[in-house]
Amino acid sequence: MKKTILGLVAALFVGQGAMAQSTPEITYVEDPSQGYLFNRFQDNWFISGEGGINYMFGSGNKARNFWDRFSPNAGIWVGKWFSPLAGFRGGANFTRLKGLGHHGDYGYYGTFEGYNKYHVNEFSINLDGMLNLTNWWCGYRPGRVYNGILYAGVGYDFQFLPSAQGGSWSDSWAHGGGDQLTGHVGLINNFNITKNFAVYLDVRAGLYGVNFDGYRAGKNIDLQAYLGVTYTFNKATWNAPVVAVIPEIPDCSPLEAQLQAAAAQIANLEGQLRDCLNRPVQVVEQAAEGPLCTIYYTIGSSAINRVDRKVLGAVAEVMKANPNQKYVVTGWADNYTGTDQVNDRLRKARAAGVEKVLLRNGVPASQLDVTTNNGNLNDMGVKMVSLDRAVTITKK
Repeated sequence: MKKTILGLVAALFVGQGAMAQSTPEITYVEDPSQGYLFNRFQDNWFISGEGGINYMFGSGNKARNFWDRFSPNAGIWVGKWFSPLAGFRGGANFTRLKGLGHHGDYGYYGTFEGYNKYHVNEFSINLDGMLNLTNWWCGYRPGRVYNGILYAGVGYDFQFLPSAQGGSWSDSWAHGGGDQLTGHVGLINNFNITKNFAVYLDVRAGLYGVNFDGYRAGKNIDLQAYLGVTYTFNKATWNAPVVAVIPEIPDCSPLEAQLQAAAAQIANLEGQLRDCLNRPVQVVEQAAEGPLCTIYYTIGSSAINRVDRKVLGAVAEVMKANPNQKYVVTGWADNYTGTDQVNDRLRKARAAGVEKVLLRNGVPASQLDVTTNNGNLNDMGVKMVSLDRAVTITKK
């Protein structure tokens, strides 16, 4: 009898050990499709150095030889990205501008077909706002090589020019009196070599006010091209929300076989197992037909991420396969946060965004009825407000 009890106890411990070893381990990973978190303040700072050429479209300059209108420029920048989309930078820039005149006054350094040639050295302090177009249009991806970055900014320009006719290079740095506020806009074509190091081609248009021997007609447009390098300090990528990954439940057949072997010796355990296996199946009433699709948003956002665009592409194929079926696209926002005006704008923007994606995927506008609902989609309380920030697509 004692041997039988010891055997049963040993069998139970073996079964519990097998169950503990087969328990799946939950892991946690960053998932960019769930939205983005801002990094620490000390991350995503960068420094850039660049050099290139410029070509000015100024008054009187059109008479000049094409190749003689190019001049050098250079710059150095320090900046920070606050998110995958938005950043700023500040820096110093040197630009030499060339022009034509008749009087041989300040800035003169030679002649060309009856004109006197002039140059002015411009040293400016600039501040720019930047928008990463690639991340905006295509979604953030850590390993992307190319990024197109649109920027615009203003600067304060200090002019230096030769102090007399035919001035030397050292004379060229005599401070003139044409200091001014300037503006510029450009596109940085950025190529990532490593996580922290990149090279880029910057194409820029600057607006300058320069007087070349009386030839001054408002502002002069200067086209510039730079080749540069950028180094990003600390972390250059972006944190994403952490989600739980539950692995697939393993095959439990071996464990069931062990329990059945133990049940052969323990009548009590065998009866419990038989009762468990013979449990009646719970009958679940089929719920009413729900939405064809529901797209969820983060608070205050109407942006559609890359994953949801793929989902809407599949929904569009279903709609096109049923051309006689009409669908209602309804925009929702939670009524627990934000003002009525903000929530109404979010509902309309979310519904319009989904409609735009469906139309781009070939769904006729006649199949869609776009509307909003100022109630809560689920109305399950303030703890469940994430379920109320959505767009639903239902059959009409």
